[in-house]
Amino acid sequence: MKYSILIQWSDPDEAYVASLPEWGDYARTHGETYEEALENAKEVLEDLIYGYEQTGKPLPDPKILQIA
Repeated sequence: MKYSILIQWSDPDEAYVASLPEWGDYARTHGETYEEALENAKEVLEDLIYGYEQTGKPLPDPKILQIA
């Protein structure tokens, strides 16, 4: 699946925050390093996909970058 992961530094949290935009405002995780935030986001993504498949809920459509 081709889902987005957005990683940004958060001064208040003093951590990198990784968001999964296709999955809603609350699909986030964090890490002390960029790499840790990315790995945590991959785990959350796997859990979300598994949970949706187990409940029969349709997966969200991936947002594909269109460059003209």
